[in-house]
Amino acid sequence: MLNISTSAGAQQHAMRQYYRLHAAVYDATRWTFLFGRKRLIDHLPVSPDARFTLLEVGCGTGYNLIRAGNRFPFARLIGVDVSADMLRRATRRTTSFSKRVFLFEKPYTTGSFNLSVRPDVVCCSYALTMFNPGWEEALDRAWLDLPPGGLIAVADFHDTSSHFFRRWMARNHVRMDGHLLPALTKRFEPVTLDVRPAAGGLWQYFVFVGRKK
Repeated sequence: MLNISTSAGAQQHAMRQYYRLHAAVYDATRWTFLFGRKRLIDHLPVSPDARFTLLEVGCGTGYNLIRAGNRFPFARLIGVDVSADMLRRATRRTTSFSKRVFLFEKPYTTGSFNLSVRPDVVCCSYALTMFNPGWEEALDRAWLDLPPGGLIAVADFHDTSSHFFRRWMARNHVRMDGHLLPALTKRFEPVTLDVRPAAGGLWQYFVFVGRKK
């Protein structure tokens, strides 16, 4: 039986409820502010013909799984998400890769479930800032799952100087106070670290690729 703290369980329930409403419009709307997602897969220092396993945490509707499937035709792709509504869309969108895509409705926490194949790359695209609580445990799980020299690739919100915008994002389950990059660089050796402004400087986002030390 899955052992999750009350607060973590409540957070996962909130995510399921949130994306039950947003799944239908996610792909049509998120391109307007989820910057860096396209570059995330392109920044991976992996040969296009390599045979490896990529796991995406919070895979949503499968956006990055499709990009990875096209760029790496021999890669095994694993997607993990707590939202059944998002995973149903990911299943439909990744039909052309169905023989090498495996999707799981699970939280990505230490001890939550066992992977039959160890990932070489763990990818997180605009997911970690919504794991509150849970982002630290997700990073710990990624570090445990990855072999020495394995890669983590993250694109996400970074920070904002606007208190109003920070509060508004928090109402949408997003923590935006620069907390992720210090934790990532503590656990992983940076290969790519790129912080950029968005929306005229209203907020910042980052793209990070790191190697397990």
